[in-house]
Amino acid sequence: MRLLSLCAISAATLLLAACTTVGPDYKQPDDAIAARPEAAAPFEGTRSSRRSSDAPSAQPYSQDPLPPHWWRLYNDPLLDRLVEQALASNTDLRQAAANLERVEALETEVNGASKPVIGVNGGPSYGHVSGLSLLQPGYQPPNAFHYSLGGAVSYQIDLFGQLRRASEAAHATTESASAALDLVRVSVAAGTARAYADVCSLGLRLQSARKSAELQQEAVDASQRLQQAGRVSSIDVSRAKSQAQQLFAALPPLQAQREGAVYRLAVLTGTPPQGFSREVTECVAPPQVAGAVPVGDGAEMLRRRPDIRQAERELAASTARIGVAVADRYPKITLGLAASSVGPANDFGHQDTFAWSLGPLISWTLPNNGIVDARIAQAEAGTRMAAAKFDGTVLTALRETETALSAYAHELDRHASLRASRDEASTVAEQARRMYQSGKVGYLDALDAERSLASSEAALATSDADLVTDQVTLFLALGGGW
Repeated sequence: MRLLSLCAISAATLLLAACTTVGPDYKQPDDAIAARPEAAAPFEGTRSSRRSSDAPSAQPYSQDPLPPHWWRLYNDPLLDRLVEQALASNTDLRQAAANLERVEALETEVNGASKPVIGVNGGPSYGHVSGLSLLQPGYQPPNAFHYSLGGAVSYQIDLFGQLRRASEAAHATTESASAALDLVRVSVAAGTARAYADVCSLGLRLQSARKSAELQQEAVDASQRLQQAGRVSSIDVSRAKSQAQQLFAALPPLQAQREGAVYRLAVLTGTPPQGFSREVTECVAPPQVAGAVPVGDGAEMLRRRPDIRQAERELAASTARIGVAVADRYPKITLGLAASSVGPANDFGHQDTFAWSLGPLISWTLPNNGIVDARIAQAEAGTRMAAAKFDGTVLTALRETETALSAYAHELDRHASLRASRDEASTVAEQARRMYQSGKVGYLDALDAERSLASSEAALATSDADLVTDQVTLFLALGGGW
């Protein structure tokens, strides 16, 4: 009869375990920005046609999806090696990876609460109890060896789904940390490509700046010769020297910027600046993507960007925590089985030394002081905050992408115009050179044409650098690199 009663208690407890799971089930909000059709549509910046017929291509973008390893579009083996090294050794990535491991361990800890807990205890002892405890005043029991041995198994019945909601929140938090790791990968890949492009672009600009300075120095020398011949005044010589000094003064800042880009690249790849390979400093040609840049559409970008996934998973975790808070309104039931054996060592194994028990333990803190309701309100407010952050992240991603598309397209137009200007200046310089050789123009006129050409080449070199920067910014906005 007792056994039947215990079985009935256990069966009733198990039936209660399947009752309900409090709190809302997570799904992406129907009114979320990411759910709107316009968010998944083709980008606005890809719909406008190119205005310049001299552009490298009639359309700078293609609807092809962005490849994960977008830096390979540059076909630069050195850049490929640098990005791979950065993804393997970057210290920010190592921190993000360690944080993911920590969060995974926390999830394992949370999930452990839904598993049975087993405990054992025991130990020998020597001595005797007091005579008074045996209700025998003046009696001294003999010393003897005693033992105690016990074990217990307890299992919390997830009656209202609190453990299930806690597990959901922990799992969503782990997925958020995984997205954060991917976000660091995206930033590291883009930062490495940008630093490398800066090194190459500044090398090209240094070449152009040195050429301009050298040409101006030739103008100074020519002016001094003309002054000695009495054909120009000292004012012309001073003016030429001043211009030369200004051009030479522009070289040290460019050199410092280039060295800074090299050091930045070293740190990104996990290398001390002192031991960084100097192979990079030989680059004087900024990498360029040949042809149209693959950008896909809004739907692909929303799926790809890790910060959007991170914000969505934080929203899922916040939603699950509402259920954890609501479950505090209701009682908790723990099913326990305990067995023990205690007595003198000589009686070990005797039937009268054993004890056992089986039954549920019910604990319930009556929610009469508003604390539980306050926790629920906190969880609900946290969910609204997470939803707003999710929408804000999506809007920011769309803004960044459209801005990057516009900036790159307009820089292509500017680059085409600067290239046409450089070509015209090159033609003028060549003609002036021939006319000088035939004696039709003076040396200063020919030199002035050369200086105009150098100035056009410097402007074009700056535009080359801006193009690479805009490309990397676009790849970063699209969320490529993981």
